[in-house]
Amino acid sequence: MKVEDIAAAGSVTIAPHETIIQPNQAWLRVDWALLWEYRDLLALLIHREFASKYKQTILGPAWFILQPLMTSIVFTIFFGRVAKVPTDGIPPVLFYLCNQLGWNYLQQNISTGGSIFTSNANLFGKVFFPRLVVPISVVLSNLFACVLQLGSFLVIYLGFMLLVPGTKGLHLTPAALLLPLLFFHTGALSLGVCLWMSSLTAKYRDLNQVMQLLVQLWMFASPVIYPLSNFPVKWRWVAELNPMTAILEAFRLCLLGIGTLTPESLIMSIAGTVVILLTGMLIFQRTERTFIDTV
Repeated sequence: MKVEDIAAAGSVTIAPHETIIQPNQAWLRVDWALLWEYRDLLALLIHREFASKYKQTILGPAWFILQPLMTSIVFTIFFGRVAKVPTDGIPPVLFYLCNQLGWNYLQQNISTGGSIFTSNANLFGKVFFPRLVVPISVVLSNLFACVLQLGSFLVIYLGFMLLVPGTKGLHLTPAALLLPLLFFHTGALSLGVCLWMSSLTAKYRDLNQVMQLLVQLWMFASPVIYPLSNFPVKWRWVAELNPMTAILEAFRLCLLGIGTLTPESLIMSIAGTVVILLTGMLIFQRTERTFIDTV
């Protein structure tokens, strides 16, 4: 017997159900239970973000491997051969490939997630779901590309160890087991930056044009094309204020056994990441309350 028939017969009284959706008024409150309820949507968005990157391309996901390899070759020619930038005794190709593991992850997250409100305005205006799902999906989907890049790095690294003389001093350290934590650290930092950028571009659209320039400047301020050991000791603390400095040095230390990393620089990097992430979540929550009203 259908529920409608039972209700019509008067044997069951069905109370009216009403759901009220209103903005979160707390300064900083993440509804983790609600995020978990929308885990299926998160999985769909992760698939969408990952698939869209190689849709209608000839090489598909191979670009995730070829792009850092080609960039490393260009860096090797211009910075290694022409500019003679030292690489701490590491073969330049390996040096730049290793640095790009962390940097490309950050850059991809920012370039994709830096305009979340403007690029998803139609979706946000039609259906309710926790807006934080979208930037999280961006960070998680780009992690798959990092896994592909890490695999290609290990293959090239093994080739150097077997075929190129003078690389016997390079070695994986036991700290390589902590690579997931490094990726998590990078993901948290880039998520915080994404939340900041998406909130600012929601109000000031022309910041989309400035964002790519800022990322490029950030790259030159990070030890991507040079090691931290190039800095005078008394000025290294300035470079260590950049949260990416400790991350990139940690990647090289874990995978190549060579890196300038101190507990102090790592603590500063973690503290900076926490501040950027928490403040990013704060401004993101404040923006999502009124964004649809201003579109």
